[in-house]
Amino acid sequence: MLQTHIPILGFAAFSGTGKTTLLTQLIPILKNHKLRIGLIKHSHHNFEIDQPGKDSYRLRKAGALTVLLASKHRRAIITEIEPAQEPKLADQLQVIDQSNLDLILVEGFKAELFPKIEIHRPALNKPLIYPNDPNIIAVASDSPLELPKHLLGFDLNNPNMIADYILNQFLERKHD
Repeated sequence: MLQTHIPILGFAAFSGTGKTTLLTQLIPILKNHKLRIGLIKHSHHNFEIDQPGKDSYRLRKAGALTVLLASKHRRAIITEIEPAQEPKLADQLQVIDQSNLDLILVEGFKAELFPKIEIHRPALNKPLIYPNDPNIIAVASDSPLELPKHLLGFDLNNPNMIADYILNQFLERKHD
């Protein structure tokens, strides 16, 4: 299991299942309960967060391995990973400032060892992840599933139910 100062909960699924959609529904609900949420998202794409023509982009392209862009509203750190390699969640947790957060939600990193809720849509014909991952603590699906007794089942279309679990069971367990 990963070592963090605060609780960490992942959302694991195959691409296109709806992880981001669910998280964009859950985060405002959790925020309304005064939780300060951090999020780490794994991407399989070579993404750019700064754009050609912007100073930060030009400075990075000139050879800076790390660029920190700061304003009175937000801060972004862009770090080139050389040589290119799959990111490890433990490394990302070392970078995120946990001091002002109550919970870190993680999208992806499904092969890593930490508590996760699996998102499953039977219509996509993808296999369930939980049989091969003992870190899956619940499955959220858009169709009823037969699950082992040790797994909770959630309606994927009811983010309030999932938020209630996070607030009243997952986080309470982490404070014991």
